[in-house]
Amino acid sequence: MNNEPIICEKPCNCCQGHQKTDLIVLTGGPGAGKTAVLESARKLLCEHVTILPEAASIVFGGGFWRLESGTARMASQRAIFHVQSEMETLVKDEGRWGIGLCDRGTLDGLAYWIDSEAHFWETFSTSKEEHYRRYKAVIHLSSPTRDKGYNHQNPVRIESAEEAGVIDDKIYHVWKDHPNYYRVDSTDTFLEKVNTAFLRIKEFMPECCRGHFD
Repeated sequence: MNNEPIICEKPCNCCQGHQKTDLIVLTGGPGAGKTAVLESARKLLCEHVTILPEAASIVFGGGFWRLESGTARMASQRAIFHVQSEMETLVKDEGRWGIGLCDRGTLDGLAYWIDSEAHFWETFSTSKEEHYRRYKAVIHLSSPTRDKGYNHQNPVRIESAEEAGVIDDKIYHVWKDHPNYYRVDSTDTFLEKVNTAFLRIKEFMPECCRGHFD
């Protein structure tokens, strides 16, 4: 398993050293296309952008038990939350990148939380406002319906198209009040969806990096 940071490939000639890192969340329900957008970002964006992997994939892909009991579901969400938080803190403290592009954010766990929202804040001793402040922007790719191309290509994806839609709606309610929240709905062509997401990302890129979108 490759544990090296995922850094975008294009060189940038601005000669900036230490960076103040802004975090951007790329979120959405199962099958929304986050993986494809992030892979495109890795190839097209510059070295001042790093991509944080999905915490859930790290947890479940690393052998964390995925059981259906309430106890197990709460345990997995606590693990995911802490992995996500620590990765974000690591990226910001390194000071090597202008943008940390996150595959989901800390509050995505609310969409999978089986207790009350108040219990979520109590469990992690935090608030929605505190976590909104962590992120410069939130870009929400909506889950496609079955006729728009929903699939099970991700080996850790277990949800049906209908279940994905329910989760996607919960994610919307978690993030919709963020001051820089953008929703990107599914389209007839996935390329159009990717392009729309990239235009949103571009708005928050360091000035020296924006030319790489061309």
